[in-house]
Amino acid sequence: MSRAALLVLADGRFPAGGHAHSGGVEAAVAAGTVRDPASLEAFCRGRLHTTGLTGAGLAAAAATGYDALALDEAADARTPAPALRRVARRLGRQMMRAARATWPSDGLDRLAHDRPQGAHQPVVLGAAARSAGLAPLEAAHAAAYEGVGGPATAAVRLLSLDPFHATAVLARLAGDLDHIADRAASAAARVAAEGTGVLPAASAPLLDLAAEQHAAWPVRLFAS
Repeated sequence: MSRAALLVLADGRFPAGGHAHSGGVEAAVAAGTVRDPASLEAFCRGRLHTTGLTGAGLAAAAATGYDALALDEAADARTPAPALRRVARRLGRQMMRAARATWPSDGLDRLAHDRPQGAHQPVVLGAAARSAGLAPLEAAHAAAYEGVGGPATAAVRLLSLDPFHATAVLARLAGDLDHIADRAASAAARVAAEGTGVLPAASAPLLDLAAEQHAAWPVRLFAS
């Protein structure tokens, strides 16, 4: 197991396409819900404990080697908003390109062949983590961090927020990140015996609604 691979996977410079997406924070800024470091922290914490937990569970399960197609179907069932399904698959395609170039494996090749339109990003992330020799818990950490790191970075651009303050927000979420990753990995460990129904399915209806509205904007800085 290479811990350095986790740093590469979680690095914002990993070319997985996340820089073009705000994780819902652009819509939240426009609505006035996110306007400063305190409200950004509240947004990220809420996202982490809902969609972040769900994504981390899927990533951890994929890192166990469980059937990626079944996990992709489970991801679809946990993503009711059509706009977010499109985003998840678009990000999955880009993650797949980067992962296959970085950690080539038969598992990634099979998933790319079976889901040419793109699998959901957390599933691809977990498969990439497995190809990199990472454990399910590490895949869960990477997915959970990605779920809040993207919005925090986007908020810097959208609000001209001090990058030091955005980084401090992420640092204050460290305990929550560990907790979410532990929960996700624990659930993933049960999937082989109990099926995908044991994976987290936490929802964020306001994020779903905002995503559909954001997708209809004629002008926007971020793709989502």
